[in-house]
Amino acid sequence: MSHEGSTSEPHVDEQGSISHVEDRQDDHSQGSQTAEVSLQARQRRKIAQLEEKLVALESGRAIKEKQMNYYVSQGRAIRRIVTLFDTIEDLITENDRRYEVEDDAESSLDEDRLQIGFVTLTTALSWLPKKATEMDYDDYSHMLKLLRQGADSARGDDTSKLKALVAEWVNRELKPDPPVDADDKHSRGFTNDACGKLLCPAELDWNNPVVRAGIRDRSDGHIVTDLSFPAFLYDKYTANPNDLEEGLFKSRVLLQAYKAVFTSPSSAKDIEGDGDGIDVIQNNRRANKSVFGVKVKKHVAQIIKMKKVTPRSIAYIACQVRFALSSVTSWRSIDGDFDYEQFWRTIVDFFERAPGRTAQRRIDVLLEWWTRKVFGRNNRNDLTSTAKANMSVNALARQRAQRDDADFDSS
Repeated sequence: MSHEGSTSEPHVDEQGSISHVEDRQDDHSQGSQTAEVSLQARQRRKIAQLEEKLVALESGRAIKEKQMNYYVSQGRAIRRIVTLFDTIEDLITENDRRYEVEDDAESSLDEDRLQIGFVTLTTALSWLPKKATEMDYDDYSHMLKLLRQGADSARGDDTSKLKALVAEWVNRELKPDPPVDADDKHSRGFTNDACGKLLCPAELDWNNPVVRAGIRDRSDGHIVTDLSFPAFLYDKYTANPNDLEEGLFKSRVLLQAYKAVFTSPSSAKDIEGDGDGIDVIQNNRRANKSVFGVKVKKHVAQIIKMKKVTPRSIAYIACQVRFALSSVTSWRSIDGDFDYEQFWRTIVDFFERAPGRTAQRRIDVLLEWWTRKVFGRNNRNDLTSTAKANMSVNALARQRAQRDDADFDSS
């Protein structure tokens, strides 16, 4: 019996209740799946971003390593052809100083030597001045550090190479008994007759027993310093006391060492003649690829684009040979009474500070001799315009043109 105006709860049957529950479960399941898909998508995007960053980092690292290797490689020329002892900063400082003084201001011999070194440096590393202006201080300092690393590494490599080679050459040429040990430097120097003969000051006679004893005892009048040119610098290892320039810097061992460093140890075997048949520049153009198409390793002169022998490269090799003949086991600038730094400067000044025109002509002839010996007779790039004009091909072209002009005028 119902009462008018009364209310009652709506009736939900069992089936309807289950249906609503299932709908809610479906909604929750779909939401969970959507969230999971969204999370996976975000994770994939994050992984992709991280991979891109990793690629960028690896690429940047590769570029940085390549750049570092480039600076080290470029620095290997510095000790060989620019300066054996001065720092790059010294050269740059001297160049900067010259911008701050009057044009007619006098400079010392040491300052002039540094300035020539700076010019040589920027010629060998033509990219350096511009690169230096584009860098901040930290990057600039790091670059100089890498250049120094390359410079000192090359000097060390050459020292190690010549240690064995010089012993081999001395044994073959002078035939000492016992022979010079290729591995043991303690048996070299003035205690060894062959090495002593080559290290002996040019003004003394090593064949004189009194001289040999005096040098070994470092007695007065026989002290060996950088003020004497060693015999190994001279042709046939003998100096003319009345003309000490005769044969200077023309020795066999000096030339062999130069070629071993700059054009390869194998090229040092061929030093006879005036460069006939040893055109290194032309031969290396052909040898850029072997007959099998495999790239051939370049030698030092090719890498630094060196086509002429320079004064500072001769001074560098002279120091290296002197060290190889000595009994000193590790590189240093002072060996007893002998100062390698001053020795290097003396040789550089001999070439770069000729006292007059006649002396300069002798220097030019000597450097031409060196270039022929090391690089052969390829002097095409050195021909003057006048010399080229007088050669038959150009002369014939000029004659034909003159005949045509004469025929035209006569018609």
